Amino acid sequence: MLARDIGIDLGTANVLIHVKGRGIVLNEPSVVAIDKNTNKVLAVGEEARQMVGRTPGNIVAIRPLKDGVIADFDVTEAMLKHFINKLNVKGLLSKPRILICCPTNITSVEQKAIREAAEKSGGKKIYLEEEPKVAAIGAGMDIFQPSGNMVVDIGGGTTDVAVLSMGDIVTSSSIKMAGDKFDAEILNYIKREYKLLIGERTSENIKVNIGTVFPGSRSEEMEIRGRDMVSGLPRTISVRSEEIESALRESVSVIVQAAKTVLERTPPELSADIIDRGVILTGGGALLHGIDTLLAEELKVPVLIAENPMECVAVGTGIMLDNLDKISRRKIG
Repeated sequence: MLARDIGIDLGTANVLIHVKGRGIVLNEPSVVAIDKNTNKVLAVGEEARQMVGRTPGNIVAIRPLKDGVIADFDVTEAMLKHFINKLNVKGLLSKPRILICCPTNITSVEQKAIREAAEKSGGKKIYLEEEPKVAAIGAGMDIFQPSGNMVVDIGGGTTDVAVLSMGDIVTSSSIKMAGDKFDAEILNYIKREYKLLIGERTSENIKVNIGTVFPGSRSEEMEIRGRDMVSGLPRTISVRSEEIESALRESVSVIVQAAKTVLERTPPELSADIIDRGVILTGGGALLHGIDTLLAEELKVPVLIAENPMECVAVGTGIMLDNLDKISRRKIG
């Protein structure tokens, strides 16, 4: 039995794995729960995410990736190993080839870390590809034609903006402003305005359920619970969409600015193509209410959300796995 090629979207918030011939077989949070006393891995993925903010002192729930790059090498390796073993993709005598995606402007040291983690977790040959390129392919764009395609990939740790043509990136920018920062902004806003402490998961729920970034486009309310900073006791409050919009305004403007900068650096012929084709939004952040409307208004070009924005990169790795031989001929990994 031969090993199957696998594509990994190694995200700050989620890891998605695409196995050649089987499609996306794994979509789990990038969280690992570890016993500090023994350094033993207790849980990985969804099971570990349930533990975030709810563990006794000796157990820590770690997110080994920060801002799209590896922050804790050993834990990343343990996490990848766990996921790959779970999938049962290794052959009797052969190891799988692995295609991993990374943000556009990471350093060669960070690239090496990703490559080594993949090798140690059981990969034979490791290919690294830039995230926005793979996301664009997964969103159904034909980036191999001599015409401009623009993609904004808003993940958990980074937002990648890129203009692609002839199968490669023409101009790009990668900023450390994405889903996690939005959660932090909401958390700080609640703390500042209501003197209430809430956890990461609560602030993410607020973002998903009532959050918006376009003024006046949503007016919903949600009850949240946390710990009162004055009395130290649990308390329930009500927050509204309008408040979340103002809490996120500054962060979102950074993404808008990055998209503008990329467009300004784009050759005029490709800019003309982007007016026709529009900008495609991918990544979990594309699901943030009102982000498409806001970008369309600021950039003065049509903005469309990809069909399954969360899965674009993983789907893209699948398409690239089918053409791995072409890719490896073009640049030996």
